[in-house]
Amino acid sequence: MAAGRDRAVSLLRQLQRAACWCPTHSHTYSQVPERATLRNTDYAFEMAISNIRYGEGVTKEIGMDLQNLGAKRVCLMTDRNLSQLPPVDAVLNSLTKSGINFQMYDNVRVEPTDQSFLDAIEFAKKGEFDAYVAVGGGSVIDTCKAANLYASSPTSDFLDYVNAPIGKGKAVTVPLKPLIAVPTTAGTGSETTGVAIFDFKELKVKTGIASRAIKPTLGIIDPLHTLSMPERIVANSGFDVLCHALESYTALPYKMRSPCPSNPINRPAYQGSNPISDVWALHALRIVAKYLKRAIRNPEDREARANMHLASAFAGIGFGNAGVHLCHGMSYPISGLVKTYKPKDYNVDHSLVPHGLSVVLTSPAVFAFTAQVHPERHLEAAEILGADIRTARIKDAGLILADTLRKFLFDLNVDDGLAAIGYSKADIPALVKGTLPQERVTKLSPRPQTEEDLSALFEASMKLY
Repeated sequence: MAAGRDRAVSLLRQLQRAACWCPTHSHTYSQVPERATLRNTDYAFEMAISNIRYGEGVTKEIGMDLQNLGAKRVCLMTDRNLSQLPPVDAVLNSLTKSGINFQMYDNVRVEPTDQSFLDAIEFAKKGEFDAYVAVGGGSVIDTCKAANLYASSPTSDFLDYVNAPIGKGKAVTVPLKPLIAVPTTAGTGSETTGVAIFDFKELKVKTGIASRAIKPTLGIIDPLHTLSMPERIVANSGFDVLCHALESYTALPYKMRSPCPSNPINRPAYQGSNPISDVWALHALRIVAKYLKRAIRNPEDREARANMHLASAFAGIGFGNAGVHLCHGMSYPISGLVKTYKPKDYNVDHSLVPHGLSVVLTSPAVFAFTAQVHPERHLEAAEILGADIRTARIKDAGLILADTLRKFLFDLNVDDGLAAIGYSKADIPALVKGTLPQERVTKLSPRPQTEEDLSALFEASMKLY
């Protein structure tokens, strides 16, 4: 009898060793040995995105979504310009038709600051809302994310969740309320990401909050909302999509990012380039190459504007998990130190460098610099954007991509470098100083950079053509 039991045990062990390891079919456990959680570089990445719904006129469904969520008190956030425009009207009609009880906050600042975040947070805390709807560009959606976070964690200090080294960068462990994001620009991809960016006025730099926990529950991508976008807003929003795709595709690979987190909750939202983000970044880049110029030049080109609206979300999925690097890191002081520049087509009462413009003006210099690492990716990007690389040398990848970007920007009448928006060489030390705290993104550059490198990049970006 004992011999029979031994044979049975032996047979079971053989079956376990031969079992299919596919998680769908396998019924065995502990097949993969537990690996050490502490090591110098990471070994894993994860994808976190909002649910996405796309379609012309899909905004009309928001009221039903809130009914399905059981929402009783809803906060609708937007800015004053948008509050008079069709996208907000469409949301208001949907909420009214479904009998949703809501309060509207339309005091969001374009390019938000720490104070404008705090004002929205105070409104959210007083309202005791159980759901949020954000209608607008990245400024509105990011402000709503912050309001939801701090209203859900009312005893937290503002700097608790702000990215280190400016803030404490604490992990978000409190449950948040549902947030439905309705993007009205084709640029930030904020409807897909767990990132909220603002100007920290005291330091004159941009920083933000980055956590998967703050990403919207649902992104409503309704291409009808892009039809009323003025030309320069379409352009600058599109430049953000362009750089999101380029930076995430060329970012430091996730396996080279350090440190490896001791707990998965501490794995950053921006993890480095990875096989899934790469797919989204390249797809977004191809759409930009095909449709951005058309979307800018012809507001009646519904196909182009609809595709750029999708490209924004695609790039958001890519960079929201892979991250961005130097173009964005350097853009934050460019926006934060703005002097008197006011862009065409922006109805604002303060000086402003639109985010997409602040990002794209350094792109030729940045990619000429980073191409020493993974030049084949830079060359691939140049080809997608129209460069003929049949006789190109791999060592020239950075210069080829830089020249391709300059031509792209020249064709679209982009300001001729940082000098054209009010900066001079005398401003470079302050611009470098403002870039240094942006380690969350600058450390994802495939090529490490010194202060001298950053100075040279800013100087090279003073004039583009």
